Amino acid sequence: MFKENYNVIGVMSGTSLDGVDLAYIKFNNSDRWMFEIFQSETVSYSEEWLTKLKNAIHFSTSELEELNISYTKLLASIISEFIFKHHLTEIDAVCSHGHTILHQPQNGFTLQIGNLPMIRDLVNQTIVCDFRVQDVQFGGQGAPLVPIGDELLFSEYDYCLNLGGFSNVSFSENRKRIAFDISPVNTVLNYFANELGFPYDDAGNLAKSGNINQDLLRQLNDLEFYTLLYPKSLGMEFVNAKIFPLINSYPIDEKDKLRTFVEHITFQIAKICNKPNAKLFITGGGAYNRFLIERLRNYLPTTDVVIPDDKTIQFKEALIFGFLGVLRLRDEINVLSSVTGAKQDHSSGIIFK
Repeated sequence: MFKENYNVIGVMSGTSLDGVDLAYIKFNNSDRWMFEIFQSETVSYSEEWLTKLKNAIHFSTSELEELNISYTKLLASIISEFIFKHHLTEIDAVCSHGHTILHQPQNGFTLQIGNLPMIRDLVNQTIVCDFRVQDVQFGGQGAPLVPIGDELLFSEYDYCLNLGGFSNVSFSENRKRIAFDISPVNTVLNYFANELGFPYDDAGNLAKSGNINQDLLRQLNDLEFYTLLYPKSLGMEFVNAKIFPLINSYPIDEKDKLRTFVEHITFQIAKICNKPNAKLFITGGGAYNRFLIERLRNYLPTTDVVIPDDKTIQFKEALIFGFLGVLRLRDEINVLSSVTGAKQDHSSGIIFK
Protein backbone atom coordinates (compact mmCIF):
# COMPACT_ATOMS: atom_id res chain seq x y z
CA MET A 1 0.00 0.00 0.00
CA PHE A 2 2.59 2.55 -1.16
CA LYS A 3 1.44 6.11 -1.65
CA GLU A 4 2.39 9.62 -0.60
CA ASN A 5 -0.48 10.46 1.78
CA TYR A 6 -2.21 8.38 4.42
CA ASN A 7 -5.21 9.28 6.56
CA VAL A 8 -5.41 7.11 9.66
CA ILE A 9 -6.88 7.02 13.14
CA GLY A 10 -4.36 6.23 15.88
CA VAL A 11 -5.85 4.67 19.02
CA MET A 12 -4.05 4.22 22.34
CA SER A 13 -4.98 3.23 25.88
CA GLY A 14 -2.13 3.54 28.38
CA THR A 15 -1.38 2.00 31.74
CA SER A 16 -2.24 5.24 33.57
CA LEU A 17 -5.90 4.54 32.62
CA ASP A 18 -6.63 8.12 31.59
CA GLY A 19 -8.90 6.75 28.87
CA VAL A 20 -8.78 5.96 25.16
CA ASP A 21 -6.81 8.46 23.08
CA LEU A 22 -7.90 8.86 19.45
CA ALA A 23 -6.26 11.01 16.80
CA TYR A 24 -7.13 11.47 13.13
CA ILE A 25 -3.83 12.13 11.38
CA LYS A 26 -2.59 12.82 7.89
CA PHE A 27 0.90 11.50 7.11
CA ASN A 28 2.85 12.71 4.08
CA ASN A 29 5.99 11.10 2.69
CA SER A 30 6.92 13.38 -0.23
CA ASP A 31 10.42 14.15 1.10
CA ARG A 32 10.56 13.00 4.71
CA TRP A 33 7.74 11.83 6.96
CA MET A 34 5.53 14.73 8.08
CA PHE A 35 2.23 14.69 9.97
CA GLU A 36 -0.71 16.81 11.00
CA ILE A 37 -3.23 15.93 13.71
CA PHE A 38 -6.66 17.08 12.53
CA GLN A 39 -9.01 15.69 15.19
CA SER A 40 -8.18 14.29 18.61
CA GLU A 41 -10.06 13.24 21.69
CA THR A 42 -9.67 11.29 24.93
CA VAL A 43 -12.64 9.17 25.96
CA SER A 44 -12.57 8.49 29.70
CA TYR A 45 -13.40 5.08 31.13
CA SER A 46 -16.48 4.59 33.29
CA GLU A 47 -15.91 3.66 36.94
CA GLU A 48 -16.98 0.11 36.09
CA TRP A 49 -14.36 -0.18 33.34
CA LEU A 50 -11.66 1.43 35.50
CA THR A 51 -12.27 -1.23 38.16
CA LYS A 52 -12.18 -4.04 35.58
CA LEU A 53 -8.95 -2.85 33.96
CA LYS A 54 -7.24 -2.27 37.31
CA ASN A 55 -8.13 -5.76 38.52
CA ALA A 56 -7.69 -7.67 35.25
CA ILE A 57 -4.09 -8.58 36.10
CA HIS A 58 -5.60 -11.06 38.61
CA PHE A 59 -8.23 -12.54 36.24
CA SER A 60 -8.37 -16.20 35.26
CA THR A 61 -7.88 -17.23 31.64
CA SER A 62 -11.63 -17.52 31.03
CA GLU A 63 -12.26 -14.14 32.67
CA LEU A 64 -9.60 -12.57 30.44
CA GLU A 65 -11.22 -14.07 27.34
CA GLU A 66 -14.58 -12.57 28.34
CA LEU A 67 -12.92 -9.24 29.11
CA ASN A 68 -11.19 -9.23 25.73
CA ILE A 69 -14.49 -9.68 23.92
CA SER A 70 -16.32 -7.00 25.90
CA TYR A 71 -13.38 -4.57 25.66
CA THR A 72 -13.10 -5.08 21.91
CA LYS A 73 -16.78 -4.16 21.63
CA LEU A 74 -16.25 -1.10 23.85
CA LEU A 75 -13.25 0.03 21.81
CA ALA A 76 -15.11 -0.48 18.54
CA SER A 77 -18.01 1.66 19.78
CA ILE A 78 -15.60 4.42 20.88
CA ILE A 79 -13.83 4.41 17.49
CA SER A 80 -17.13 4.34 15.57
CA GLU A 81 -18.47 7.27 17.59
CA PHE A 82 -15.25 9.23 16.92
CA ILE A 83 -15.63 8.62 13.16
CA PHE A 84 -19.29 9.64 13.21
CA LYS A 85 -18.80 12.68 15.44
CA HIS A 86 -16.06 14.16 13.27
CA HIS A 87 -17.60 13.14 9.91
CA LEU A 88 -14.48 11.21 8.89
CA THR A 89 -14.79 9.66 5.45
CA GLU A 90 -11.21 9.31 4.19
CA ILE A 91 -9.67 6.60 6.35
CA ASP A 92 -6.94 4.26 5.14
CA ALA A 93 -6.84 2.37 8.44
CA VAL A 94 -7.57 2.46 12.15
CA CYS A 95 -4.29 1.68 13.95
CA SER A 96 -5.04 0.52 17.47
CA HIS A 97 -2.75 -0.47 20.32
CA GLY A 98 -5.48 -1.93 22.52
CA HIS A 99 -4.96 -2.01 26.29
CA THR A 100 -2.11 -3.90 27.97
CA ILE A 101 -3.29 -6.29 30.68
CA LEU A 102 -0.29 -8.62 31.00
CA HIS A 103 3.25 -7.87 29.90
CA GLN A 104 5.72 -10.67 30.68
CA PRO A 105 8.30 -10.69 27.88
CA GLN A 106 10.66 -12.72 30.07
CA ASN A 107 8.04 -15.49 29.82
CA GLY A 108 7.46 -14.93 26.10
CA PHE A 109 4.03 -13.44 26.72
CA THR A 110 2.20 -10.12 26.33
CA LEU A 111 -1.54 -9.44 26.14
CA GLN A 112 -3.22 -6.35 24.72
CA ILE A 113 -7.00 -6.68 24.80
CA GLY A 114 -9.23 -5.05 22.19
CA ASN A 115 -7.48 -6.57 19.17
CA LEU A 116 -9.87 -9.40 18.29
CA PRO A 117 -10.82 -9.81 14.60
CA MET A 118 -14.41 -8.74 15.37
CA ILE A 119 -13.21 -5.12 15.67
CA ARG A 120 -12.88 -4.91 11.86
CA ASP A 121 -16.55 -5.82 11.34
CA LEU A 122 -17.78 -3.64 14.19
CA VAL A 123 -15.90 -0.55 12.95
CA ASN A 124 -16.19 -1.44 9.24
CA GLN A 125 -12.65 -0.21 8.51
CA THR A 126 -9.25 -1.75 7.85
CA ILE A 127 -7.68 -2.33 11.28
CA VAL A 128 -3.98 -2.59 12.10
CA CYS A 129 -3.41 -3.81 15.66
CA ASP A 130 -1.58 -6.16 18.06
CA PHE A 131 1.79 -4.53 17.50
CA ARG A 132 3.66 -6.12 20.43
CA VAL A 133 3.13 -9.88 20.11
CA GLN A 134 5.46 -10.57 17.19
CA ASP A 135 8.36 -8.79 18.87
CA VAL A 136 8.02 -10.94 21.98
CA GLN A 137 7.94 -14.03 19.73
CA PHE A 138 11.24 -12.79 18.25
CA GLY A 139 12.76 -12.66 21.73
CA GLY A 140 12.20 -8.94 22.27
CA GLN A 141 10.64 -6.96 25.10
CA GLY A 142 7.65 -6.00 22.93
CA ALA A 143 8.32 -2.46 24.12
CA PRO A 144 8.88 0.35 23.69
CA LEU A 145 7.48 0.69 20.18
CA VAL A 146 7.38 4.49 19.93
CA PRO A 147 11.10 5.02 19.08
CA ILE A 148 10.73 4.41 15.33
CA GLY A 149 8.33 7.37 15.35
CA ASP A 150 10.77 9.43 17.41
CA GLU A 151 13.50 8.69 14.89
CA LEU A 152 11.47 9.48 11.77
CA LEU A 153 9.15 12.24 13.06
CA PHE A 154 11.15 14.02 15.83
CA SER A 155 14.77 13.59 14.78
CA GLU A 156 15.78 17.15 15.78
CA TYR A 157 15.78 16.26 19.52
CA ASP A 158 18.56 14.52 21.45
CA TYR A 159 16.08 12.76 23.74
CA CYS A 160 12.37 12.01 23.32
CA LEU A 161 10.85 11.43 26.76
CA ASN A 162 7.30 10.28 27.40
CA LEU A 163 5.81 10.76 30.86
CA GLY A 164 2.78 8.50 30.97
CA GLY A 165 2.01 5.55 33.21
CA PHE A 166 5.75 4.97 32.96
CA SER A 167 8.58 7.18 31.74
CA ASN A 168 10.29 5.96 28.61
CA VAL A 169 13.02 7.53 26.54
CA SER A 170 14.53 7.12 23.09
CA PHE A 171 17.72 8.54 21.61
CA SER A 172 20.39 7.76 19.04
CA GLU A 173 23.65 6.18 20.16
CA ASN A 174 26.38 4.94 17.84
CA ARG A 175 23.98 5.35 14.90
CA LYS A 176 21.39 3.08 16.52
CA ARG A 177 18.11 4.01 18.15
CA ILE A 178 18.10 3.14 21.83
CA ALA A 179 14.95 3.16 23.94
CA PHE A 180 13.70 1.72 27.20
CA ASP A 181 11.45 2.36 30.17
CA ILE A 182 13.03 4.41 32.93
CA SER A 183 10.60 4.31 35.85
CA PRO A 184 6.94 4.32 36.84
CA VAL A 185 5.32 7.76 36.76
CA ASN A 186 1.54 8.28 36.68
CA THR A 187 0.75 4.68 37.64
CA VAL A 188 2.16 5.61 41.06
CA LEU A 189 1.42 9.35 41.27
CA ASN A 190 -2.23 8.88 40.30
CA TYR A 191 -2.62 6.09 42.86
CA PHE A 192 -1.54 8.24 45.79
CA ALA A 193 -3.48 11.24 44.48
CA ASN A 194 -6.53 8.93 44.42
CA GLU A 195 -5.83 8.04 48.07
CA LEU A 196 -6.15 11.75 48.84
CA GLY A 197 -9.43 11.99 46.93
CA PHE A 198 -8.08 13.50 43.69
CA PRO A 199 -8.09 11.92 40.20
CA TYR A 200 -4.47 13.07 39.72
CA ASP A 201 -1.97 15.51 41.22
CA ASP A 202 -2.86 18.72 39.38
CA ALA A 203 0.39 20.47 38.33
CA GLY A 204 2.20 18.47 41.04
CA ASN A 205 0.87 20.71 43.80
CA LEU A 206 0.18 17.82 46.20
CA ALA A 207 3.72 16.51 45.83
CA LYS A 208 5.13 20.01 46.15
CA SER A 209 3.49 20.38 49.56
CA GLY A 210 5.10 17.18 50.86
CA ASN A 211 8.55 16.34 52.16
CA ILE A 212 11.14 13.89 50.86
CA ASN A 213 11.70 10.78 52.95
CA GLN A 214 15.39 10.17 52.30
CA ASP A 215 15.37 6.52 53.40
CA LEU A 216 12.49 5.70 51.08
CA LEU A 217 14.12 7.63 48.24
CA ARG A 218 17.35 5.68 48.72
CA GLN A 219 15.51 2.33 48.72
CA LEU A 220 13.58 3.26 45.56
CA ASN A 221 16.77 4.26 43.78
CA ASP A 222 18.42 1.01 44.89
CA LEU A 223 15.82 -1.25 43.23
CA GLU A 224 17.44 -3.83 40.95
CA PHE A 225 15.59 -2.67 37.81
CA TYR A 226 17.62 0.54 37.72
CA THR A 227 20.88 -1.43 37.52
CA LEU A 228 19.77 -3.52 34.53
CA LEU A 229 21.10 -2.76 31.07
CA TYR A 230 18.67 -1.97 28.26
CA PRO A 231 16.62 -3.21 26.52
CA LYS A 232 14.20 -3.31 29.42
CA SER A 233 10.55 -2.48 29.98
CA LEU A 234 8.09 -2.12 32.84
CA GLY A 235 4.53 -3.19 33.50
CA MET A 236 2.07 -3.01 36.38
CA GLU A 237 3.53 -6.26 37.67
CA PHE A 238 6.65 -4.32 38.73
CA VAL A 239 4.62 -1.54 40.37
CA ASN A 240 2.44 -4.00 42.31
CA ALA A 241 5.30 -6.27 43.34
CA LYS A 242 8.04 -3.74 44.08
CA ILE A 243 6.91 -0.11 44.24
CA PHE A 244 3.66 -0.15 46.22
CA PRO A 245 4.84 -2.59 48.93
CA LEU A 246 8.02 -0.56 49.45
CA ILE A 247 6.30 2.84 49.62
CA ASN A 248 3.49 1.55 51.83
CA SER A 249 5.99 0.05 54.28
CA TYR A 250 6.68 3.65 55.34
CA PRO A 251 4.01 5.12 57.69
CA ILE A 252 4.25 8.59 56.16
CA ASP A 253 1.74 11.06 54.77
CA GLU A 254 0.50 10.52 51.20
CA LYS A 255 1.88 13.93 50.20
CA ASP A 256 5.31 12.85 51.43
CA LYS A 257 5.00 9.68 49.35
CA LEU A 258 4.19 11.79 46.30
CA ARG A 259 7.04 14.21 46.99
CA THR A 260 9.51 11.37 47.42
CA PHE A 261 8.38 9.60 44.28
CA VAL A 262 8.62 12.75 42.15
CA GLU A 263 12.22 13.07 43.31
CA HIS A 264 12.80 9.42 42.44
CA ILE A 265 11.32 9.86 38.94
CA THR A 266 13.37 12.95 38.13
CA PHE A 267 16.59 11.50 39.57
CA GLN A 268 16.26 8.39 37.40
CA ILE A 269 15.45 10.40 34.26
CA ALA A 270 18.39 12.74 34.84
CA LYS A 271 20.74 9.76 35.16
CA ILE A 272 19.80 8.78 31.58
CA CYS A 273 19.26 12.12 29.79
CA ASN A 274 22.60 13.51 30.91
CA LYS A 275 24.20 14.75 27.69
CA PRO A 276 25.32 18.40 28.19
CA ASN A 277 23.36 21.10 26.32
CA ALA A 278 20.89 18.56 24.99
CA LYS A 279 17.38 19.14 23.62
CA LEU A 280 14.87 17.09 25.62
CA PHE A 281 11.39 16.70 24.08
CA ILE A 282 8.70 15.80 26.64
CA THR A 283 5.21 14.46 25.97
CA GLY A 284 2.57 12.53 27.90
CA GLY A 285 0.36 13.59 30.80
CA GLY A 286 3.37 14.12 33.06
CA ALA A 287 4.39 17.10 30.91
CA TYR A 288 1.59 19.00 32.70
CA ASN A 289 3.07 18.20 36.12
CA ARG A 290 4.83 21.54 36.56
CA PHE A 291 6.51 20.52 39.80
CA LEU A 292 7.95 17.36 38.22
CA ILE A 293 9.28 19.39 35.26
CA GLU A 294 10.72 21.95 37.71
CA ARG A 295 12.59 19.20 39.58
CA LEU A 296 13.83 17.73 36.28
CA ARG A 297 15.17 21.11 35.17
CA ASN A 298 16.94 21.35 38.53
CA TYR A 299 18.77 18.09 37.80
CA LEU A 300 19.51 19.08 34.16
CA PRO A 301 20.42 22.80 34.27
CA THR A 302 22.07 22.94 30.82
CA THR A 303 19.32 20.97 29.03
CA ASP A 304 16.78 22.68 26.77
CA VAL A 305 13.53 21.10 28.01
CA VAL A 306 10.94 21.41 25.22
CA ILE A 307 7.22 21.04 26.00
CA PRO A 308 5.26 21.02 22.69
CA ASP A 309 1.65 21.98 21.87
CA ASP A 310 -1.24 20.30 23.69
CA LYS A 311 -2.17 17.95 20.85
CA THR A 312 1.35 16.57 20.62
CA ILE A 313 1.67 16.27 24.42
CA GLN A 314 -1.60 14.43 24.80
CA PHE A 315 -1.75 12.38 21.63
CA LYS A 316 1.84 11.57 20.71
CA GLU A 317 1.38 7.86 21.44
CA ALA A 318 -1.85 7.70 19.42
CA LEU A 319 -0.01 9.59 16.69
CA ILE A 320 2.87 7.13 16.65
CA PHE A 321 0.67 4.04 16.75
CA GLY A 322 -1.05 5.55 13.72
CA PHE A 323 2.41 5.85 12.17
CA LEU A 324 3.31 2.26 13.10
CA GLY A 325 0.15 1.20 11.28
CA VAL A 326 1.14 3.14 8.17
CA LEU A 327 4.57 1.51 8.15
CA ARG A 328 2.91 -1.89 8.60
CA LEU A 329 0.59 -1.26 5.64
CA ARG A 330 3.73 -0.52 3.61
CA ASP A 331 5.43 -3.65 5.03
CA GLU A 332 8.26 -1.43 6.28
CA ILE A 333 10.21 -1.84 9.52
CA ASN A 334 8.29 -0.41 12.46
CA VAL A 335 10.03 -2.17 15.36
CA LEU A 336 13.75 -1.80 16.00
CA SER A 337 15.73 -4.70 17.47
CA SER A 338 18.22 -2.19 18.95
CA VAL A 339 15.32 -1.00 21.11
CA THR A 340 13.45 -4.18 22.03
CA GLY A 341 16.23 -6.76 21.97
CA ALA A 342 14.47 -8.89 19.35
CA LYS A 343 16.59 -11.01 17.02
CA GLN A 344 15.84 -8.70 14.07
CA ASP A 345 14.16 -5.48 12.95
CA HIS A 346 10.69 -6.27 11.69
CA SER A 347 7.31 -5.00 10.53
CA SER A 348 4.85 -5.82 13.29
CA GLY A 349 1.08 -5.70 13.59
CA ILE A 350 -1.90 -7.71 12.40
CA ILE A 351 -3.93 -6.30 9.51
CA PHE A 352 -7.66 -7.01 9.41
CA LYS A 353 -8.70 -5.76 5.95
